[in-house]
Amino acid sequence: QVQLVESGGGLVQPGGSLRLSCAASGFTLAYYTIGWFRQAPGKEREGVSCISSSDGTTTYAGSVKGRFTISRGNAKNTVYLQMNSLKPEDTAVYYCAAGRQIAPVGRLNPYEYDYWGQGTQVTVSS
Repeated sequence: QVQLVESGGGLVQPGGSLRLSCAASGFTLAYYTIGWFRQAPGKEREGVSCISSSDGTTTYAGSVKGRFTISRGNAKNTVYLQMNSLKPEDTAVYYCAAGRQIAPVGRLNPYEYDYWGQGTQVTVSS
């Protein structure tokens, strides 16, 4: 059974850091492009970052570039999202997703992904 499970969310003050984890079971993450997405109340789901299966290329949304880092821990079939310098506008439910053979132009498009986790809440507030 294919499953993705996110963890690591929580409440953090502005300027703080969190590391989200996305753990896979039932398939090998290394063969998939993995994306992180977020959805705030009343807003559409948006792409935050992704890492390709082919060459490890990473992509970031402009709003998080320089603050977030995506990485693979292949030995543990896990992908991480390190989030630094967090802002209140980063508050959202964060999801990881997996997809095969996604062209670079579509890697932050949620409709390109096949498998999704249940999400983890990130709240940035003082």
